[in-house]
Amino acid sequence: MSFTRINANLSALASYNELLKTNRTVSKGLLRLSSGKRINSVGDDPAGFSLARSIESRRRSLSQALRNVETAKNVLSIAEGGYLAIAGILQVIKEKAVQAADDSYNPDQKAAIQGQIDALISEIDDIVEETEFQGTMLIDGSLANAVFQTGAAAGDVFSVSLSDADSAALSVNALYVSDAGSASQAIYDVDDAINTLNVAAQRVGEYMLRLDNKEQTLAIAVANIEATRSRIEDADFAKEQMDLIRSQIIQQTGFAAFGQANAAPQLVLSLFA
Repeated sequence: MSFTRINANLSALASYNELLKTNRTVSKGLLRLSSGKRINSVGDDPAGFSLARSIESRRRSLSQALRNVETAKNVLSIAEGGYLAIAGILQVIKEKAVQAADDSYNPDQKAAIQGQIDALISEIDDIVEETEFQGTMLIDGSLANAVFQTGAAAGDVFSVSLSDADSAALSVNALYVSDAGSASQAIYDVDDAINTLNVAAQRVGEYMLRLDNKEQTLAIAVANIEATRSRIEDADFAKEQMDLIRSQIIQQTGFAAFGQANAAPQLVLSLFA
């Protein structure tokens, strides 16, 4: 390459082109370090960008499904609380029925016990009315085949049905304790109601156990998918810093070389000395 042809400084042009490439590399390295991502635009890695976006979409879907599972568990916890409260009341009603079945109590005392039982039955119905989630009644028998989306696919659903726990559903017979015979029948009916309620509460426990398993599975899936996305899209800071330092050194030498290439044609002036 001749330095005596000054109208076309080919050495300077070559140095300038290399310097431009180095500058772009330095800029890209600085962007990766500031953003924390290896892929900041489609042009950085078209295939990687597309794959990362697909993975990110699935991660977000699974994360929402995980939140849905947590919501479903909250709903069931509220229902469980209602069932347990009613179970406690039924135990008290049974105690009162056992008390009234003893003829050592006179009619007035048994009438007082009857009043207590009637009040407790009303309390059961109040609990059923108050056991709700965002306006949806949970244990009045209306929650049947409620669907919770617990996966990223259209068919990944969890169906829940909760039994009616009001006084009419737990016992077709009214509880009377005015005499020993009626009180004995009341004891039998309350035992039956307790067993019915236990079955309903057991179903809630089974739902909760299944949701616990789904929650663990989803949490692991979200973590694994995020790790995959990170390997594709995120920057390796140690590597990026090393590459940046190398590019910055080349950049500095490139500026020096460009300056020397621009100065080279001045040697032609020595021909006129």
